[in-house]
Amino acid sequence: INPSPFCMLDEVDAPLDDANVGRFCELVKEMSNQVQFIFISHNTGTIEMANHLMGVTMNEPGVSRIVSVDIDAAVAMAEA
Repeated sequence: INPSPFCMLDEVDAPLDDANVGRFCELVKEMSNQVQFIFISHNTGTIEMANHLMGVTMNEPGVSRIVSVDIDAAVAMAEA
């Protein structure tokens, strides 16, 4: 399928400075009309552009838990 239905990116923003992270985010936003992006990042600028966040937390030693946040729902809840 062209374009691919999704694109997986792993820490591609790690070597970028803030200006280039902004350019990267704009490119991803533009391309996300046609492709779903799944990315792994620790960069706050990249994370802020996401519509949905998933993470792993460890509340107690040895027990991992997946945390999922729908950004639009969280914003709606905060505004209510």
